[in-house]
Amino acid sequence: MSPPLFDTLRRWPDVEAPELVAVDAADRLLLDEAAPALATAGADVVVVGDDYGALTLGALTRHDLARVRVHQDSFTGELAMAANAARAGIDPGRVENHPVPGPALVRGATVVLLKLPRSLEALDATARLLARHAHPDVVVLAGGRVKHMTHAMNDVLARSFAHVRAGLGRQKARVLTATSPRPDVTETGPRRFHDEDTGLWVCAVGGAFAGATTDIGTRVLLDHLDEVGRSLRPPRTVVDLGCGTGLLAAAAARRFPSAAVVATDQSADAVASARLTAAANGVADRVRVERDDAGSRIPDAGVDLVLLNPPFHVGGAVHTAIASKVFRAAARVLAPGGTLVAVWNSHLTYRRELERVVGPTRQVARTPKFTLTASTRR
Repeated sequence: MSPPLFDTLRRWPDVEAPELVAVDAADRLLLDEAAPALATAGADVVVVGDDYGALTLGALTRHDLARVRVHQDSFTGELAMAANAARAGIDPGRVENHPVPGPALVRGATVVLLKLPRSLEALDATARLLARHAHPDVVVLAGGRVKHMTHAMNDVLARSFAHVRAGLGRQKARVLTATSPRPDVTETGPRRFHDEDTGLWVCAVGGAFAGATTDIGTRVLLDHLDEVGRSLRPPRTVVDLGCGTGLLAAAAARRFPSAAVVATDQSADAVASARLTAAANGVADRVRVERDDAGSRIPDAGVDLVLLNPPFHVGGAVHTAIASKVFRAAARVLAPGGTLVAVWNSHLTYRRELERVVGPTRQVARTPKFTLTASTRR
């Protein structure tokens, strides 16, 4: 691999910090392990789960491929890869993006580079898709950091492929190689769960955060949504920022029937899940779901209420930068006097930052693990 390419790769517009990298050991090992297959004449290459373009752009530059089909769940990852390709002078026509994973992404593929997801459900959905629609002789190389890998990943791949082999580790990374798709594999559909406490359906596809369950932080916010609503003027616009499966958006549409509700998330799986959740709860006509980077398409200063259960992981790392980014986004879209209702892990002590970035902040509730606050936009 040409060092200059890796030296120029950035995470932007995703959060950047000295300890957050755009290329990791798993990317490097995957490209090295895949080299013989990628060098085969006529290789039809698909990349799934590229973080910021290391796998896609690395394969293109090392093997002079005509094109690569790519699915990235993360919208910021997709934007970062486009910026990295432009910086490296790579023709964007050589990258065929598939925001929604489906048969067109993998049909006839002979080589697949897969960055292992944290979610077994996401891995299972991808493996089944590949077994059903890739070339019968496909070689799937799935890599990740050893600390995030479990033997269950081998088992998941083995449901869809007859042969799964673990390679040697290097720099705390490892690659699993899967071949011989099983002929009887079927694709999975969305998962559904009915929350008896709220009366809401939750739907999930792939690796959407919390899956078809009610996240415990989200539950704290749901438990106090009526209380918060009584303290506000009826909002005209509500935004579920970083919506995940869209449960907060569906609840808001029910609680505030005259409001327009927007659910936004950077994850393709989350967006698909949120649309299904809205439909399952009979509010699809009032909830607009968008794949976006921290609500960047929402106009400034026009939202009355933002609901937020911010992530505290950036990829596999615990990091507060992503929460800070969405706090700033909430402050930008809120109208003066508008309210941000946020639930967060109490040990992260976000209240001071909320006071600084958004405005006066009060505690609504506190559990042994979570704090729920309401901040008023200055």
